[in-house]
Amino acid sequence: MKKNFPNIRLRRLRNNSPIRNLIRENILSPHDLIQPIFIIEGKNKTEKIKSMPGILRMSIDVAIKEIKLLKKLGIQGVALFPSIEKKYKNNAGTESFNEDGLMQRAIRSIKKTISNVAIISDIALDPYTDHGQDGILGNNKQILNDETIEVLVKQSLSHAECGVDIIAPSDMMDGRIRAIRKSLEKNKFFDTKILSYSAKYSSNFYGPFRDAVGSVKNLGESNKDTYQMDFSNKKDAVREVEMDISEGADIIMVKPGLPYLDIVSKINDKFNIPIFIYQVSGEYAMIKAAAKNKCLDEKKAVLETLICMKRSGANAIITYYAKDVLQWMK
Repeated sequence: MKKNFPNIRLRRLRNNSPIRNLIRENILSPHDLIQPIFIIEGKNKTEKIKSMPGILRMSIDVAIKEIKLLKKLGIQGVALFPSIEKKYKNNAGTESFNEDGLMQRAIRSIKKTISNVAIISDIALDPYTDHGQDGILGNNKQILNDETIEVLVKQSLSHAECGVDIIAPSDMMDGRIRAIRKSLEKNKFFDTKILSYSAKYSSNFYGPFRDAVGSVKNLGESNKDTYQMDFSNKKDAVREVEMDISEGADIIMVKPGLPYLDIVSKINDKFNIPIFIYQVSGEYAMIKAAAKNKCLDEKKAVLETLICMKRSGANAIITYYAKDVLQWMK
């Protein structure tokens, strides 16, 4: 580098804002953002989530108003997650495929009322089980992979019948993408897309989300290490993604977000498939806490974080900050 100086001065391309803007490699737009929405029973009802300041659980009618506002701000997609009453939970999560269940009614109502916003529905059993796991428990307390898939297929089909745009299996059971795709094809839901949580790690950043969907107490001291990925591993992610692509996934998910940008980059280099990333509840809560304590500038920190996710290779980002960012952009 010495012999090239002063012929090459890298600072020339940084010395004013217009030049920096002209050569910028990655930008953030409203098209990159997906807002999670937590759904509850009732009418004109909201509930605060203590561990996630600024985020609410909403009844379907309130959620529709919120999505209409998000659409005006430029949102392209929302991700729906249910918080159901305790009386509907059991070991097998059978409420998940109830044709008149909370999620099914929410999807139908939103699709009937709002156009040109992609609706993504979570496919997993943890909001519906009385033990908080994403799958059915056997007598030895082990997660039953194949039996769980049978329920996930029914859940997926029930959402497709309601008109959902994208189903998002987040359970991490082996082989569930193939089974779901086969069912969708058999029932002529050819355009229903599968967003597979392929690289979902057994992370310590999920706590506030589990609080939001009401599974944290049921899960107790248990963990999800036998089906979610070990955060020490990278090769597993490649194998999971390769398997899900072969089984019929249209988009893959990496979760959590910021601590796993190496995984996004690795997958982006190796596979030709859209990648979504999830800035999870723990990441959101950390930034909120740091901003509240005046440790950082919330807006600048959030925008930097999201741009880093784009830089790593993500096509879109599920983030609890989506609404805030859209308003900042305006």
